[in-house]
Amino acid sequence: MSSIRPWRTIERRKSRQIMVGNVPVGGDAPITVQTMTNTPTEDVKATLDQIRRCEEVGADIIRVSCPTEESTRDFRKITQGARIPIVADIHFHYKRALEAADAGAACLRINPGNIGSAQRVAEVVRAAKANGCAIRIGVNAGSLEKDLLEKYGEPCPEALIESALDHIKLLQDHDFHEYKVAVKASDVFLAVAAYHGLAETVDCPLHLGITEAGGLIGGTVKSSIGIGSLLWAGIGDTIRVSLSAEPEQEIKVGFEMLKALGLRTRGVRVVSCPSCSRQGFDVIRTVETLEKRLEHIKTPMSLSVLGCVVNGPGEARETDIGLTGGGNGKHMVYLSGMKAHAIDDEAMLEHIVKLVEEKAAAIEAGEATAFDPHAAPAEAAE
Repeated sequence: MSSIRPWRTIERRKSRQIMVGNVPVGGDAPITVQTMTNTPTEDVKATLDQIRRCEEVGADIIRVSCPTEESTRDFRKITQGARIPIVADIHFHYKRALEAADAGAACLRINPGNIGSAQRVAEVVRAAKANGCAIRIGVNAGSLEKDLLEKYGEPCPEALIESALDHIKLLQDHDFHEYKVAVKASDVFLAVAAYHGLAETVDCPLHLGITEAGGLIGGTVKSSIGIGSLLWAGIGDTIRVSLSAEPEQEIKVGFEMLKALGLRTRGVRVVSCPSCSRQGFDVIRTVETLEKRLEHIKTPMSLSVLGCVVNGPGEARETDIGLTGGGNGKHMVYLSGMKAHAIDDEAMLEHIVKLVEEKAAAIEAGEATAFDPHAAPAEAAE
């Protein structure tokens, strides 16, 4: 593939495409971002409220646990109330899969090997076919089959891949092909190696994740290393960042990964410095405030916030809107890479928010485009 910047090119693995509700996964579809509710599923209002918050920050798909008969009793209210496809999370109890499929689940997350006999697998597949459900095979290093642990001695890439292939065969034996597969582990090295091996072996979409990754900071780091390296290698069709944090945070982290790799864009991409004694304003608090104030912006665009003139002008040349700290409480604002005007401390925050909102509205109305510093001059002009 020829490119003037080949070092930015990511060639995605070619997988076949499936549908999760009305969302395509795999093929040339955008890489989707998903999370999982942590409310009691029986509490329909709380669950839908949490789903709504996840939708607002960009979730494409959301998973809901179905461990009991009570959890699936009112499941249709959840599938009908959500604006995005619902994946029913099933472990062991195959009847929960049947109930969830009948209640509108767009996908069933199962391990075919842990829901019982071949007859039960056949019943789940029949329910999935009858209701247009996809299936996600979820292999996890923490719950590998005993025979594979005995064969390999410990969870290893080969064991995870063999488990996935065994589960795939169970579905294919029933002529079911609308599935995606995950081979997750909390060990980054193990998960990444397993995904690489599986990607070379199958053509189905792959669901990426580093399971039990940890809290917001530690889990983000582990997930970014694992999921990020796979995405950079072109592997992965849908991602879930598993954090001991609220589901909305998982969605935000997932989108930031995709934005950093240029695989998807949503909202304001902020370029900011870590700050030092040269800063003309409090960079850390300014960025914190701006990120919060601009959460409602869904239009892809860029904002640079740098505390001084060392790197500030250079970064501002690459963004839609730039802010560089200056002396005596006077700071410079850049628009589409060009120096525009000065702004003082007191008016700075409100002014930047207003500029971002106006630019986003203009882009949405077709009156402007997001700034591309690498475009030819005629293309970059507004």
